[in-house]
Amino acid sequence: MTSFQKRDPLKIGVAGLLTLALAFVLAMNFESLPFVRGKTYVAHFSEAAGLTTDNVVRVAGVEVGTVTDVELEGDHVKVSFAVSDAWVGNRSHAAIKLGTLMGQKYLALDPRGSKELPSSEPIPLQRTMSPYDVIEAFSGLSKTVGKIDTDQLAKSFRTLSQTFSDTPEEVRGALEGLSALSKTIAKRDQQLKELLNRTSELAGTLADRNAEIEKLLADGNRLLEELRVRRDAISSLLDGTRELSRQLTGLVDDNAAQIEPALTQLDKVTAMLQRNQDNLSRSIEKMAPFTRLFSNVLGNGRWFDVYICGLLPPAAGPINREGCLP
Repeated sequence: MTSFQKRDPLKIGVAGLLTLALAFVLAMNFESLPFVRGKTYVAHFSEAAGLTTDNVVRVAGVEVGTVTDVELEGDHVKVSFAVSDAWVGNRSHAAIKLGTLMGQKYLALDPRGSKELPSSEPIPLQRTMSPYDVIEAFSGLSKTVGKIDTDQLAKSFRTLSQTFSDTPEEVRGALEGLSALSKTIAKRDQQLKELLNRTSELAGTLADRNAEIEKLLADGNRLLEELRVRRDAISSLLDGTRELSRQLTGLVDDNAAQIEPALTQLDKVTAMLQRNQDNLSRSIEKMAPFTRLFSNVLGNGRWFDVYICGLLPPAAGPINREGCLP
């Protein structure tokens, strides 16, 4: 085997650069690797309905992947998505659903079938569903109504009413109603325009605040989840307390005949110990003067300092004539 020092440095450098380039490409496209992103599937929808790349894919409310591509293909929309840790059957259904109040969408999968869906086989239009976008509808309504010439509309209704003035009473009544409706619309034109403009502004503001509201909702969900966990913990604690109380009650009922004599004897033992404690307290109290006097006896070093009174009777010769003195 050729040693490292004898090898061609040019070849080593080229190989090193190629290895670094390959590692860089893999790092930049790490999420695109099949074993990282999971298995890729395709679904056909009649419209995108606001679904975009990187929207989540969920099965029974659990996030299992992401949308990788949304593109127009003929008369339908082709949605590619990657799924990991989830089984997708050959009769699965897919739907675009509203994820947040701000209009963010997600792809909901309903796995069905007896076999796994091949990656080359798309979910057809018959098994997909697109939602109705309320925000886009209001925006389109405001633009459409804003383009209506209400004066011309009222004039048209009046002309129509005059043209059919000689028609039967029922037709004239209907046309008069249409004329009154046109007048009402003309009178309320400015208010309707302002209302629709405000609605459009509100939709735009909510769309601009989408991230903040999503975060608020996510924090609220976490708070509710924590409250639910605490509620379950407290409920479990109360259940355990009730079970302990029941067990203790049963224990007392089952051993009442043995516990009562034991408690009686324990009461007697406690009373005896109290008497002994009182005796010890009195002994310590009586021992104090003796200990103090005995300490005085030994307080002169190695001699006993003792005073004996009454050893000899008083007036017995020249000794002890006066008797014991205090």
